[in-house]
Amino acid sequence: MEYGSGLKVPVLSFGTATFGGEGDFFKAWGNTQVDEAKKLVNICMDAGVNFFDTADMYSDGKSEEVLGKAIEDISRNKLILSTKSTFTFGDGPNNQGSSRIHILKQIEGSLKR
Repeated sequence: MEYGSGLKVPVLSFGTATFGGEGDFFKAWGNTQVDEAKKLVNICMDAGVNFFDTADMYSDGKSEEVLGKAIEDISRNKLILSTKSTFTFGDGPNNQGSSRIHILKQIEGSLKR
């Protein structure tokens, strides 16, 4: 599928909410750590799925960390990554929602993770 930007994305993406397993809610979903995440990412890549979805609030950022380590040996131009940042992530009035300050702060945090 191609959109106006010219970016071609597969019809399917792989969600990583089970990566990290931090906190009661996400631990109940799964507890995928780096070694298993690497295997899953490689299975996806072999099948032509190079689009991975995560969020800052999945396992309090741990999902992004595990995904980052799982893809560290794959050329960045072979991957499409998406993340989300609207939900509360930290304390304070600017740590939730879709305000410019929150989105920019979470982009920076996601890139580090």
